[in-house]
Amino acid sequence: MEIGVADINLAGIASHEILNRLPEGVAVLAPSRTIVWANQWFNDWFGRVDRVGEDFYSALGYPEVQSPGVCPLEACLKQHQVSRATLKREPNETTAKPSYFQVQAVCVSDPTDSRIVVTLRDITDEVLQEQKLAAIHQAGARLTDLKPDEIFAMDVEQRIDLLKDNIRHYTQDLLNIDVIEIRLLEQSTGNLIPLLSVGIDQAAADRRLMASASNNGVTGWVAANAVSYLCKDTSSDPMYLEAFKGARSSLTVPILLHEAVIGTINVESPKLAAFSESDQQFLEIFARDVAVSLNTLELLVAQRTNAAQQSCDAIHAAVSLPLDDLLLDAVFLMEKYIGHDPESVAKLRSVLSKARSIKKSIQSIGQSLVPLDPTSNWELNQHYAKLVSRRILVVDSDESVRNDAHALLERYGCIVETAQSGDQAVAMVRSSDEKYDVIITDIKLPDYSGYQLMLRLQKILDHVPIALMTGFGYDPGHSIVKARQAGLHRKAILYKPFHLDQLLGVTELLIEENPASGPQR
Repeated sequence: MEIGVADINLAGIASHEILNRLPEGVAVLAPSRTIVWANQWFNDWFGRVDRVGEDFYSALGYPEVQSPGVCPLEACLKQHQVSRATLKREPNETTAKPSYFQVQAVCVSDPTDSRIVVTLRDITDEVLQEQKLAAIHQAGARLTDLKPDEIFAMDVEQRIDLLKDNIRHYTQDLLNIDVIEIRLLEQSTGNLIPLLSVGIDQAAADRRLMASASNNGVTGWVAANAVSYLCKDTSSDPMYLEAFKGARSSLTVPILLHEAVIGTINVESPKLAAFSESDQQFLEIFARDVAVSLNTLELLVAQRTNAAQQSCDAIHAAVSLPLDDLLLDAVFLMEKYIGHDPESVAKLRSVLSKARSIKKSIQSIGQSLVPLDPTSNWELNQHYAKLVSRRILVVDSDESVRNDAHALLERYGCIVETAQSGDQAVAMVRSSDEKYDVIITDIKLPDYSGYQLMLRLQKILDHVPIALMTGFGYDPGHSIVKARQAGLHRKAILYKPFHLDQLLGVTELLIEENPASGPQR
């Protein structure tokens, strides 16, 4: 087989010109992995010299084959289909950081010879961004990472100081930010009270600011509008108020809890246009974790004067629905990218995993803060052991119902996630790496009925462990009758508001009847 790319013309342009102008590396290899042709991008990436005659991996500096961990060249020769992998190239004399490439290899054969056509795409920025995102989520989970004995040993001020020290450490270490100011919104007055300032002039730190769209700088505007603000040039922005001498750019994001502003984070730099849209995304994610941590600390203060179990319930109630909303947003974006952008899908799956990890951490912290009485704890484990670590999806447009599901089922060790519509529920089921053990849905959802949701789920699941719930037994669309005809368990009916014994009984029943549930995880 001869390589004749220069002899082929496409739309009047020689094919070798097209290949050389592609923003990807392209190489043709012999079965021995020797390079027989490479385009200009490939040669420029790896030494700016002609690599013909070299071993492919030698030309790349012997990179590490990452996911899926199998050599794509050998795989495509054996399987005669497109093979993909990620290659990691260690830093060298020309690069200070590792480089990552997505490789696709396909075997092209004729009766006399075979060749491997390889394309490489530089995904370094995407991989480093994903690693940074994971580190930020991990840092957020550690902002108020305390052992139970440490929590009770600390007073309010000590807990706040711990949070401030952690924020200072992680913003400098992960976000490379040296100038930061955090203010908390006093809901009754609208004042923005300083919590933390690093690198800010004292006069600016003491400045009185209100949550107002005018005459209170960028910070006041962000607090009033609940929208981030990226100032690339402070000298030309009339809304900017000087934080330190020589500041040239700033980025301010709201701290949101339940979609309500509870504070602001402002970072600044002496460099012009120092912050990008990616920096804004990272800071917004970090602000969410700060909000959860602030709320956790506030609830731990209440623990001093309230019953211990009530405080734990409050922590769950405060963080469960915001984290559910984060999961739904990530699943919505992932559904849009599936089939079009596998890298974005993988990144969003990572976000889902980290969000669920944070959720489990918060739930386990809440449970460890106040151990149950040994007798009641033993009775609970014996009677409701089947519920521990079971994944439950609750679908209802009513926020109070979703809150009640979290409060009641998580008390018995369930992992609860919620959706507000049928389409959201289908997306959650379709995108989940682990199956839900039980799905509880209202008979009437904003987009369609509980019966219709059951039919949609039957198309993607072998067995649908579903229960229908209704208020006061009212079922104008006869969803329950139709669902029973379609396979709904005759006892899988719940009534709102929840009756605890009935809720636990139906949940246990569906777990027992669900062949996919298996033994307790």
